[in-house]
Amino acid sequence: MLNTFKNKLYISNKTANEILNGYSFMAPTIIILGIFLLLPILFAIVLAFHKVQPLGEISYNFRGWKNFLRITSDEQVWIALKNTVEYVVIVVPVQTILALTLALILNTNLKGKNWFRILFFMPTVTSSAVLTLIFMWICNTNGLLNNFLAFLGLPTYNWLGDPAVALKAIMLMNIWSTTPLFMVIYLAALQDIPETLYEAATIDGASWWDKFIWITLPFLQPVTFFIVVMGIIGTFQLFDQSYIFSRGSGGPNNSTLTVVLLIYQYAFKN
Repeated sequence: MLNTFKNKLYISNKTANEILNGYSFMAPTIIILGIFLLLPILFAIVLAFHKVQPLGEISYNFRGWKNFLRITSDEQVWIALKNTVEYVVIVVPVQTILALTLALILNTNLKGKNWFRILFFMPTVTSSAVLTLIFMWICNTNGLLNNFLAFLGLPTYNWLGDPAVALKAIMLMNIWSTTPLFMVIYLAALQDIPETLYEAATIDGASWWDKFIWITLPFLQPVTFFIVVMGIIGTFQLFDQSYIFSRGSGGPNNSTLTVVLLIYQYAFKN
């Protein structure tokens, strides 16, 4: 019995040493995550209950739940939230479906597909500020789009000045610029699907649609989940395009006002 107790004690000490060694190796990562991830989150929660003066003489005045109560009565908050949600609901599904479609096309034996991959990916590596200025030039009153319409004898339009169109222009620009990145992710995932599964399905008489539904989509579920989550995070963070389009005002008529832009206005303007 004494030997059994000694063996258990030895195993317990060995397990404790292994755990201690494991956490020792993980310590640098845990410290970095704690400083740059957990602390900012906790600090943001603390700031939510304070009135903060971020510039000049920094001050923190505790307000309790007043900040949250003010949100419910602030019309600008609801406008920004509505615009942001509309932007997310439209952009995320469209860019996901379009990215999958392009990836399926480029995964075939298409002639010159490598050049198409490079061409499609170019908007992603371009600065969002530059892309915004290009789209503003295209949609401007005297821009490329109106000049093209005038050339065809069609009526021109003030695209950027119409509240019903301004946010749609930002949506179109972001779909065009972010889809290629997700397309590459889908393309890499498609190439990891075993070709033998498609061959077996062909022998069993499966159509292209059957292969897509029962083989391709199930294998792409983890990648699709990742792309949708990243798309939601990215779209909720919309700021720079909206800021440049409206010069920081969220106009015309608050149509491009987003949650992050409103935070910027309240923090650094008001």
